[in-house]
Amino acid sequence: MPRRINTSVSSFPRPRLRPLVLALSVALGHAGAASAADEAPDAPEAAVLPVITITGANEHGNYKVRESDSASKLNLTLRETPQSVSVVTRARMDDFRLDTVNDVLANTTGVTVEKVETERTYYVARGFDIINFQVDGVGTPLVFGNMMGNLDTALFDRVDIVRGANGLAASTGNPSATVNFIRKRPGAAFAANAGLTLSSWNTRRIDADLSSPLNDSGSVKGRVVVASQQGDSYLDRYATKKNVAYGIVEARLGSDTLLSIGHTWQDNKSRGGMWGALPLYFTDGSPTNYPTGASTSADWSFWDSTTKGSFVELNHQLGQGWALKSTLSHNKESSRSKLFYVYGTPDKATGAGLFSYPSAYRSDHSQTLFDIGASGQFTLAGRQHDLSFGASWSRSRLDDLSGYGRGIGTALTASTDFTGAYPLPEFDARFDGSTYQDVRKTVYAAARFTLADTVKLLTGFNATKADSSGLSYGSSKQKSASRTSPYVGLVVDVLPQLSLYTSYTEIFSPQSEQDINGVALDPIMGSSAEAGFKGDLFDGKASYSGALFRARQDNTAEQVNMNGAKAYYRGINAESTGAELEVTGELAKGWLASVGYTHLKVEDGEGKKTRTYVPRRLLRMSSTYRLPAVPQLKIGANLNWQSDIEREQGQEQEQEQEQGIVTRQDSYATLGLMARYEINRNMTLALNLNNVTDKKYLTSLYWSQAYYAAPRSASATLNWTY
Repeated sequence: MPRRINTSVSSFPRPRLRPLVLALSVALGHAGAASAADEAPDAPEAAVLPVITITGANEHGNYKVRESDSASKLNLTLRETPQSVSVVTRARMDDFRLDTVNDVLANTTGVTVEKVETERTYYVARGFDIINFQVDGVGTPLVFGNMMGNLDTALFDRVDIVRGANGLAASTGNPSATVNFIRKRPGAAFAANAGLTLSSWNTRRIDADLSSPLNDSGSVKGRVVVASQQGDSYLDRYATKKNVAYGIVEARLGSDTLLSIGHTWQDNKSRGGMWGALPLYFTDGSPTNYPTGASTSADWSFWDSTTKGSFVELNHQLGQGWALKSTLSHNKESSRSKLFYVYGTPDKATGAGLFSYPSAYRSDHSQTLFDIGASGQFTLAGRQHDLSFGASWSRSRLDDLSGYGRGIGTALTASTDFTGAYPLPEFDARFDGSTYQDVRKTVYAAARFTLADTVKLLTGFNATKADSSGLSYGSSKQKSASRTSPYVGLVVDVLPQLSLYTSYTEIFSPQSEQDINGVALDPIMGSSAEAGFKGDLFDGKASYSGALFRARQDNTAEQVNMNGAKAYYRGINAESTGAELEVTGELAKGWLASVGYTHLKVEDGEGKKTRTYVPRRLLRMSSTYRLPAVPQLKIGANLNWQSDIEREQGQEQEQEQEQGIVTRQDSYATLGLMARYEINRNMTLALNLNNVTDKKYLTSLYWSQAYYAAPRSASATLNWTY
């Protein structure tokens, strides 16, 4: 049966490109200004301007970064961090047109993207769901369980992925990964970049990125990023439109103080999007095999969402190597939708056995976050050590309403299933919804002790209290949980270019999933351990790493069945063990690469395989090469391979099904190719091909339904840089 939706939409004027100061004022405009614009229906529609994208100056077109504080809130090199960290840089995103979060994470070592529907996505690493997301190191708790995979990456300079439990930088979570989005920042000099992309299925994208000092002294700087994309799809009846804007102003208030104020906005509109997906087997147990573009959506289906976020950040140098950073942010996501879900098991001969489930949804989700922390160095026993400590607070509130359509349970016929012809009903059969909030309070500290010139001990703790209140679809959300999670890690430099490391942390994560009685499950408890090596190659231009890991989770939610229209869960124990290898950076002059391999085993408390929808082996490869004979030309390829996955069916159906029906997706690889040619100093032309072999495969077996991934596609991008 269908899963509830926590997403929604509101209207917003499109951003207009004018001189930089005016563009900044638009991007940083208050919600009240937007409301005023909405109240003036006769006002002319703002023009969508050509795209400008500015490459972050700190990466220099590389696939490797030197430092990251995503794992510890201490600015350490990746070698000094006793945990597996992958970084997807702006250069790599641009080379392979990784324009969404789905694209980025699908090309990240150890991560799988579970695209269960066209608009909703889950992410998995080391066998468990990723529920920790950060922006510039400030956590945005995913307390309501949904993630919209079409979040645009035009706003970000890079994405850090810290695999395993992140017991220092994240308040709660699974031993999977923490994803930290690093925003673009203004540069010291004027820079501009604009691009136009034409892709398969009549998809067009324009984006633009401007950065400039805003006064003569350069003490005030600004940056604006805008993007607009729309097009059809390989899926029947599916079309999308997306507009994105981001603005930031940085003002140096003195020699020691930097104030940053920014705002982001993304508006998504989809027509013909899928709620749920295709049935995967017939009543006789044999697998279905629909056309790649098959969709269960109705002609009238839509799912629109708007995300807005504002932040204020203050950085102050305290002296003697100490710094204070505080961030206040407020985010709001709204969605409106009318969707058509299809359930049941079809008969192979007649197609009968499928039924309708139309519904309309409205959702408003807001989050307020505050984080303050200090970091610096101190001397003890004649050696210098590092220390970071602070506190954070977040409040998340969800209000949503479901309007159930008339005619739920109507049997579908050959003229109405997968054709979009189901008539639009009234959505007043009954109503249900949620109103609840989650509050989290955290204090944290991390210290790195220099025990010897070649031995560093990283230790700390994270203490969190999480409280929820309210109702969700008739069930109480009242719960309270708290725990202090310790962290310890050791790094030993055994050679000038090689380090060994190990780390351990306990985990704690409140759950909102409910049992058959509508009671929230107890928090997840467990531990995560990792040991490995990290090294540098070619004078630091490239790096390599390897890790053995083990994570244990007790009381992890697993869906048992449906109680009416709602899923109910039980708590199970699970353990994940495995190994990872990764090489990233410049392997030779002009040759950039990122290669990662993961081998995984996930078992339940009885030693049996569980989470079988997660591939046990993953390979992620991306590489580009600038031809010495034609230095204006860069060519490249990316290859993603995963082993086979499966799902035992019949457990989540409303009607009784015979056990033993197993849906399998064989192992598969997808190949992408790229070429970029510098026409002159300011202009480049890039060509990208995706799924070159036109492989047909299911996007996920996370649910008991699925749909097919995109076939072969192509894009061409003309880019101008100043």
